[in-house]
Amino acid sequence: EIYHSLRAVMYNRRNKFDPLWNSVVVGGFKDGEAFLGVVDLRGTAYTDDVVATGFGAHLALPVMRNKWRPDLEEGEARALLEDCLRVLFYRDCRALDRVQISKATAQGTLISDPYKIETDWSSASFVVPKAGEDGDGGW
Repeated sequence: EIYHSLRAVMYNRRNKFDPLWNSVVVGGFKDGEAFLGVVDLRGTAYTDDVVATGFGAHLALPVMRNKWRPDLEEGEARALLEDCLRVLFYRDCRALDRVQISKATAQGTLISDPYKIETDWSSASFVVPKAGEDGDGGW
């Protein structure tokens, strides 16, 4: 019900030319079935097996669609999410490497404590300056 309420609120605000500038992911269980959906600032709503918003919709969603399968185990799903978050961390200069992952089951929701994802900055393109030896590589 909250999914449909959010859709109505977002659509109504859009029609008043005063949108709520949010994209909301709703996940959980309803009538014993897993549910995962997105509502954006225009009131557009959709459900899918994998969803992402913002920068993740551009970079992480293709990775998730390629590697997701219905029989994915929890450890594999966590590794897939960490891979996606690692890609997003590498591509966004304002991101942090501390993440939290949540899990929704029929028994309830579990949210992990924040933890750091493993990163590797030893690639030559990260180590060797691009603009020469006399600066920090910036303009």
